[in-house]
Amino acid sequence: MDNTSLATIISTLQTILATTPLLDRDGDHDRDRRDLRVLPVGGIPDLETFEAQSRAQAQAIRTAAITATTRQSNNETDIRNGNDTKFDSRLRTEFDPLTHLATHLSTDIIPFLNLSSLSPNYYGFVTGGATPAALLGEFLASVFDQSLQVHLPQETIATTLEVVALNQLVRLFRLPEEEWGVGGRRRSKTEPDTESKTRTETETGQQQRRGSVSGSGSTTTTTAARIKPGGGGGTFTTGATASNVLGLALGREYVLRRAVEQKGALPDDPAVETNYSCGEHGIAELMTQAGVRKIQVLTTLPHSSIAKAASIVGIGRKNVVSINNPKDPLQIDLELLESEARKIRDESGAGAVLSILVVSAGEVNTGRFATDSRETMVRVRRICDEYGVWVHVDGAFGLFGRVLKPDEGEGEGEAEGAAATTTAAVVDDNSDDVDKIGYSDIIRGVDGLELADSITSDCHKLLNVPYDCGVFFTRHKTLNEAVFGNGNAAYLTSMASASSDQIQSPLNIGIENSRRFRALPVYCTLMAYGVEGYRDMLKRQIGLARRVTRWLLQDERFEVLPTSGEGENDTAGREKELLRKTFMVVLFRVRDRNKNKDFVKNVNKTGKIYLTGTVWEGESAARIAVSNWQVDVEKDTKKIVDTFDQVLK
Repeated sequence: MDNTSLATIISTLQTILATTPLLDRDGDHDRDRRDLRVLPVGGIPDLETFEAQSRAQAQAIRTAAITATTRQSNNETDIRNGNDTKFDSRLRTEFDPLTHLATHLSTDIIPFLNLSSLSPNYYGFVTGGATPAALLGEFLASVFDQSLQVHLPQETIATTLEVVALNQLVRLFRLPEEEWGVGGRRRSKTEPDTESKTRTETETGQQQRRGSVSGSGSTTTTTAARIKPGGGGGTFTTGATASNVLGLALGREYVLRRAVEQKGALPDDPAVETNYSCGEHGIAELMTQAGVRKIQVLTTLPHSSIAKAASIVGIGRKNVVSINNPKDPLQIDLELLESEARKIRDESGAGAVLSILVVSAGEVNTGRFATDSRETMVRVRRICDEYGVWVHVDGAFGLFGRVLKPDEGEGEGEAEGAAATTTAAVVDDNSDDVDKIGYSDIIRGVDGLELADSITSDCHKLLNVPYDCGVFFTRHKTLNEAVFGNGNAAYLTSMASASSDQIQSPLNIGIENSRRFRALPVYCTLMAYGVEGYRDMLKRQIGLARRVTRWLLQDERFEVLPTSGEGENDTAGREKELLRKTFMVVLFRVRDRNKNKDFVKNVNKTGKIYLTGTVWEGESAARIAVSNWQVDVEKDTKKIVDTFDQVLK
């Protein structure tokens, strides 16, 4: 593509953007809303200039009126949707200049798209925006149009950069790189073999982090001898749903292969034994060989995608089993977990039941976590090791809690010396000042998640990159290829490079073969803003959610949910608990049931903010999900409060 063509595309995009309004009808936006407050030194050159241009374009979008145009159309070829929008269904036969298309898009299409990602006041689904750096990466990804399916390092840097971006996320989420790091260098023939030593050290480190396994040691020992973590594996996906499919597929592979080994039913042929997998021979054959009746997924208030993933991988939606703690349905009941996991021993004689555990890191309605401490996660890991349960974490947005520093939960601050003392003095989890409450409950909720076998997250949520972009990590790299290996397509295998690295070709570790360059927007935004930029962003999102929660608690018109908890019989204690546990989701309802019924609809009609409705404990409720990177705590709190007052007056 030459510079003239590129300039034409950019000019066309600017023309379209300049004639498009945003969600907020009152035009009350600030030019600095697109600034991240902490920009690390050494970011992308000229990024600030790009941001300034983005802000200027955004301001033009917000204030410009749509120029009405009249189009002559044939009723037989016009399709109208609920917004009375015109779609021309004809396929044109003549050339139409790009400028004509731009006019059509800006007048007939764009005004009727929702603008959730562009507005900082969209609090509906957990829909992040797109940082200017991510938009730059998205634009370049489209211009260069890479297809990331085969690792060809001599031809393109794309797959290498994808691994770099994955490892940047591993560091952002504070996952141990020796277990979760993706890729690596392949040992040459002249180098000493340190792989066995490294694997032993890694497994020793895992055992130290998990603690010694209680109960029957024989099961764990046999499993460890045959099925070892093959090093970190990871890939970008279309979103958390696809990542959850990967997690359950690997879990299915793991528990079935382990059951076959325990049964002593592996074929005698070594060539078959090393590749005796569900991916190769099918779920029915392995279940028969192992004497398994069914596989179940154990979880607590899961996202709907878990049931969908269970259906896709052949486990079945009906086999998603709740193990909620009766005192707190959002938490895992450890006794129930062990009771269900023990069914692998087939004590009833009806056939063994294998289990996969899904830990919810960020329940969709409340933002709460299924574990409340590292100690709890260690106990979960011990039970799962004893009974051969695969542990998957659904951390679509909750995993971002690990961006917070562990010491921030204890009020120790980020600085050293006198500065740390000052910070510690203003952080108090029991403070009546919502802005002084620390993050200890959030940090404890995500502590220990690195003990899982696989993890899901979404980049188009709190990372604020454009749709669609999810991510999947596992500590079992070889299982990934056993399930998703693409076979022996000659035109693909002949292209694969015998490079010195250990980067897996993406087509062998995920669902798709052809796939877009999702890693580039992720790489750009992480390079631009860094850990501190995202930590600041997350704190502002939490800050807004907590400010709104405090206001709702103080206003008798509203009821903040959930109503049960540690301080259930102590109003002041319950309010402090709610504030401590507020991540970036606020669940509430209007006490007046008549007003509550249409509250969300009436709020959204104002065009000032946008919420989504849900159901909690059998009754309608409203949910605020703060996920856009442009959050301004003071101004956004005021806008939410003013809008609620307007609707309920």
